[in-house]
Amino acid sequence: MATAVEDSAAELLLRAAALVPLERYALAALVLAAAFLYRFLELHVLGDLLRGLRGGRVALTFHPDSQVYHRVAAKCRSLHGRYLATPWLASPHLQTLFLGIWGIPPSVTYRRQLYTVRDGGTIALDWLLASDREDGSSCDGTISSDDSTPIVVVVPGLTSDSTAAYVKHLVFSMVSNGWNVVVGNHRGLGGISITSDCFYNGGWTEDIREVVNYLHQKYPEAPLFTVGTSLGANILVKYLGEEGESTPVAGAASICSPWDLLVTSRFISRKLVQRCYDKALAIGLKGYAKLHQPVLARLANWEAITSSRSTREFDHHATCVVAKYETVDTFYRKCSCANYIGNVSVPLLCISALDDPLCTREAIPWDECRANKNIVLATTPNGGHLGFFQGLTAGRLWWVKPVSEFFSALHDSPCMHRQKIQEHGLQSSMESSIDKGPYVNLMEDGMVAAVTNEDTNIHDSLDKRTVSEMEGSDGMINVQQNGSTSVLQDESHSAVKNTNSSEDNVAPAQGLVGSQEQREELSTDKIRDAIAPVKKSINQLIRSQGRSVWWLAYIAVVTSWPLLGALGFFLYRKKFRNSLPAKRLLRG
Repeated sequence: MATAVEDSAAELLLRAAALVPLERYALAALVLAAAFLYRFLELHVLGDLLRGLRGGRVALTFHPDSQVYHRVAAKCRSLHGRYLATPWLASPHLQTLFLGIWGIPPSVTYRRQLYTVRDGGTIALDWLLASDREDGSSCDGTISSDDSTPIVVVVPGLTSDSTAAYVKHLVFSMVSNGWNVVVGNHRGLGGISITSDCFYNGGWTEDIREVVNYLHQKYPEAPLFTVGTSLGANILVKYLGEEGESTPVAGAASICSPWDLLVTSRFISRKLVQRCYDKALAIGLKGYAKLHQPVLARLANWEAITSSRSTREFDHHATCVVAKYETVDTFYRKCSCANYIGNVSVPLLCISALDDPLCTREAIPWDECRANKNIVLATTPNGGHLGFFQGLTAGRLWWVKPVSEFFSALHDSPCMHRQKIQEHGLQSSMESSIDKGPYVNLMEDGMVAAVTNEDTNIHDSLDKRTVSEMEGSDGMINVQQNGSTSVLQDESHSAVKNTNSSEDNVAPAQGLVGSQEQREELSTDKIRDAIAPVKKSINQLIRSQGRSVWWLAYIAVVTSWPLLGALGFFLYRKKFRNSLPAKRLLRG
């Protein structure tokens, strides 16, 4: 009886379902598909409509006492407004996809310069000058050495070069403001072959270091500004942290940086849509590898590289082998720019989208950026990865304008960074200070010399006439037979010795000029100049490690005083015993 009732209920349900028109089912399926796509693509059209198409507010993170914010970022209108995405690209995935496929870039024609780095690698420097924008075609396309027009150095992202749409948007905007721009393509990109056994990676900062130093030496009057995008932003921030105050860069901007490569690697393998990005990046890396197969096949397992299905697998078979990292996690940890944020001494604007489908918000070092007075972090609710499209036609990228405003305000402010050569190589850690600090050198005559990197070139700054006229018999300054100088001091000062050959014979200078007081005063000045870097290094080491030094001294005293007391009693016990009978006799 129950079975008959159930059968009749099922039949009634089927009959009722059959009475519903097919159009209703199609409409329901369409609604479900739209809801799935809205969730899957992370669309925010409805959110933009509810906010009245005003867009999301830009959130700024900075130190309360930051002069970079109060004097520079505070003047940037874009950083204190809102960002509204293009309505038909109201999704981080649509923005990222559209940027990679089309991007609507402006028309740009570069002037190429090939630069060879020290290890034999070749880098393509693509220039676009302000004069090219002004009169359409420059006369000679060169920059004079005394030109003070600012230069912007652009570091593209992974497998990107100067032809990328977002790079052209940035270059065109900066040139329109009257600045010169050069795109430093990664080695092996931009149509250039690999000419050494070295490939670039997410932590390779040697190329940007050489390019920046080269530009600073060739155009010393032109302030240098740098912009890093995506993986190029990680390379740029890591370089700035490594150099500290010794970099010639006046200001910088980081756009959509991955910050922590390990966190980012785990993020893009977490969800289905992120895994699609991971596979797309792996395809791009394998395409880059195929361009340089003869070199890479000789250095690593080519079959394993071509079979890589993710960026992690590619880094395991290619990057870690060529760059000699133990594991992929070791490579990611050591090359993440988040570890170098604290040592950045250059005014730095960082822009990230909270819905970035590649560089997750989980990797953003909020506290580290807030603790550094040189950093201003700007985050937007939307934008995708390097997208930030604006307008109905998606003809502009929002992040380009804040970068332009930030650099312009920084160039007109006293906050622009100045290179400090004297402090090159000094780090806040004890290890780096010891590695690059003064070392001891034993001279031929038994004197001890404290030598630093600055001191080894001190003879270059001495005037030959002055040296030849100084007295050599008093042991202060001697001129050797090969023309090099040796600066010697008494035991109350450090001594610096610099020789250019293995000859042992030293001839005293001939001819005394001036009075004894003048010679002593000149010698004292030279001694002070020689030991100044050493004293400065020691003082900075004490300031940076003062608390640790005193804490270690306290521990040493507390733990060693019983041993020292027992040792003293053992050494002086015989004298102590002999003194007791004498005291008794005197008392008797």
